[in-house]
Amino acid sequence: MITGELKSQVDSVWNAFWTGGISNPLEIIEQITYLLFLKRLDDNQIAAERKASRTGKSVENPVFPEGADKFGRAYQDMRWSKFKNFDKTEMFTVFSESIFPFLREELTRQSDGSDSTYTHHMKDARFTITKDHLLQKAVDLIDGIPMDDRDTKGDLYEYMLSKIATAGTNGQFRTPRHIIKLLVAMRDPKPGEAICDPASGTCGFLMAAGEHLREHNPEMLLDTAQRAFFNNEQFHGFDFDSTMLRIGAMNLLLHGIENPVIENRDSLADLHSTDEEKYDVILANPPFAGSLDSENVSKELLKTVKTKKTELLFLALFLRLLKPGGRAAVIVPDGVLFGSSKAHMDLRRELVEGQQLEAVVKLPAGVFKPYAGVSTAVLFFTRTNSGGTENVWFYDVASDGFSLDDKRTPLESSDLPDVLERWKALRGEFGEERTAAELSRQRTERSFVVPKVEIAENGYDLSINRYKELQYEKVEHRVPEDIIADIEHLDEEIAKGLAELKGILA
Repeated sequence: MITGELKSQVDSVWNAFWTGGISNPLEIIEQITYLLFLKRLDDNQIAAERKASRTGKSVENPVFPEGADKFGRAYQDMRWSKFKNFDKTEMFTVFSESIFPFLREELTRQSDGSDSTYTHHMKDARFTITKDHLLQKAVDLIDGIPMDDRDTKGDLYEYMLSKIATAGTNGQFRTPRHIIKLLVAMRDPKPGEAICDPASGTCGFLMAAGEHLREHNPEMLLDTAQRAFFNNEQFHGFDFDSTMLRIGAMNLLLHGIENPVIENRDSLADLHSTDEEKYDVILANPPFAGSLDSENVSKELLKTVKTKKTELLFLALFLRLLKPGGRAAVIVPDGVLFGSSKAHMDLRRELVEGQQLEAVVKLPAGVFKPYAGVSTAVLFFTRTNSGGTENVWFYDVASDGFSLDDKRTPLESSDLPDVLERWKALRGEFGEERTAAELSRQRTERSFVVPKVEIAENGYDLSINRYKELQYEKVEHRVPEDIIADIEHLDEEIAKGLAELKGILA
């Protein structure tokens, strides 16, 4: 966790960018990301040089070789350890004329010669800082970050990403991290499982999945094969916004995932046959963009569900991407749960009858404030291609630990720990007695189960209000005669008081 002092430094730099003319939060993060990447490259080369010194060998494929660029600037001057000490004027000149073109155009491989996700996405990057004092402020901030501490640098980047929400610009839907953490814990990804987010954005789901794997499998990265899979093959993210791809890739890099598969792709248009039945876990909050032109949608998806609704198309996509036995946790707008169109009903029927729908967790309407008040729920399902739904577990979340207004002030209590505990109980992690207790909860409670047959009888309606029973508190009222007697008594006292008042005034 980063300190209040470091947060204050970030806020100071943020305000400086804002007043200096860069007010788009994504643009600020992008510019700082370039500096973080430069520092990391120098740190990696320093480590390689120390290793070479111990072994008596030379550094293979150094990022910063001997020699100079076309401006005559020595590559060694571009290293963070030297660049950070320049005065602000020289610092700006060196970065804009030499370092940034070097990062964007020439650096297409990592120091070990392997393909690099991040450098791939640097090709169309833009350097938009126009004032030397802004660059110096950002450099001073980053130089104080302990880059060898994964938690600190990761938390710092997450704090910067939180600015997207507070700024509320560009319609960027950044899923709250406490919601992401809950979904990841409930789906519980395992070592060796391929994890995908086809609408990855800043890669929050993939980052949280990586942290979950580290926390629950501490020996995982000690195994050479598992470590290689974790760093190069386990995490897959798709997005068609190049800025988000750079930010997302850096988010994973700073959280210790070296080379994730982050691709520039319109997931609904570009359904690759090589991706079908490829992933063990899908975690996503796809965009709810309304309707798309059918010409821009994969024909394979339209065979699954004939619709222009993006939320339905993404669900159809997830079913195609999952392996048999693969499981998903995806956030959907409430309309998916009860929409009456043929596409809505067909897709819900497929989830219930053709696959295994496990749970519907209703989220409070204010979860995405301040930039959206949309009502949402989370669908948990497993691809089986042969059914398997017996009961569907519902949970009605009243509080996610924050106020549901635009301020989103932290509260003392939250339903989210209870959601996870009851989910684990339902799945048998606390023994048969706890499982039986969860299955037998009344429908007046926060969570309960509904048999598949009842859901089918209700047209596969998955809205929790269809099944939840309201408990009314019995209130006993006095009999009318007693109330009338009291009114008459009061009238008598009022009349008596008025008579006394008249007597005084006479």
